[in-house]
Amino acid sequence: MMVMRAITFTKQGEIDVLEYQEVTEPTLGPDEILVKVKACSVNYLDIHARRDRPEIKQKLQETDTPHILGSDIAGEIAEISGTHPELVIGDRVLLAPCIPCGVCSDCVNGYENLCDTQQLLGFQTDGGYAEFVKAPAKNAIRIAETLSFVEASALPIAYLTAWHMLVTRAQLRAGEDVLILGAGGSVGSAGLQIAKLVGARIFATASTDEKLARAKHFGADVTINYTDIDFSEVVLAETNGRGVDVVLEHVGAATWEQSISSLAKNGRLVSCGVTTGNIGQINIRKMYQKQLTIMGSALGTPTELRTLVRLAEQRQLIPIIDRTLPLAQAAEAHQLLESRKNFGKVCLLP
Repeated sequence: MMVMRAITFTKQGEIDVLEYQEVTEPTLGPDEILVKVKACSVNYLDIHARRDRPEIKQKLQETDTPHILGSDIAGEIAEISGTHPELVIGDRVLLAPCIPCGVCSDCVNGYENLCDTQQLLGFQTDGGYAEFVKAPAKNAIRIAETLSFVEASALPIAYLTAWHMLVTRAQLRAGEDVLILGAGGSVGSAGLQIAKLVGARIFATASTDEKLARAKHFGADVTINYTDIDFSEVVLAETNGRGVDVVLEHVGAATWEQSISSLAKNGRLVSCGVTTGNIGQINIRKMYQKQLTIMGSALGTPTELRTLVRLAEQRQLIPIIDRTLPLAQAAEAHQLLESRKNFGKVCLLP
């Protein structure tokens, strides 16, 4: 029986529940691959999973084994189960994070991110905070040498989420104005780059002047420190009272009313998260008078992820990496995200 090093926890809680220890290397089932992890990026979802997500609590109770986090995984194929001529041992791959059922109407129609029974690597399954991880062979996306493992690992959650929000759902167009909340975070910094690629004028919020300076460096046209002022007032002042066409919202209750107030007529708000609370109020009269569109968004499809990989390989998108850390320092990575000291992705290297 082979062993590997991994970051694990056996109960949910604060950062100190994380342990760096030896565990049994995964054993493959039918049509699975074993990937030697070269890089695994950290997401705020990992922190929620470590703290209190009920899916993780259920897995810990049902399996009675330590859980391994990590949904953003890039590495090399070390073993293949089944016949998959498109893959060979040694291939450089990125793993699509979602494991859909493949047979429901959503999956059949190409909307795998709407699958009711989908699982997420590192969530319902063990993930990439380890030297090796197993995944369905169909989740492997080959990556070119032009894309580093660290850059590839930034794409699956944050960049896929931001792409689905801005390009697929909100259909952001060149010349439009877009407001990116929390531009220093993973989704925010990804949205910043994607909006720049589209050709939009970008309003970006962040909590420190240092983060705002970096947002400016990566393409923001107008920056707003949301700790000093109601950001909607700045947006309206900078647009002569018109507002922005699109708001990328992932904060939730704390920013909801300001986000709505920032929208122009026919504006679109797209939301993927509620880190400050689930309930937000809306003035219905203003909504229909301005003909606003409020939409939800969750991750994205494998097709969209492949598009992002190609753009990154061609260097049209260059993922923003805050820093890399050894796998053993996963607790430090979580601390960085919890204290919101990062700008872009924090990546673990086994």
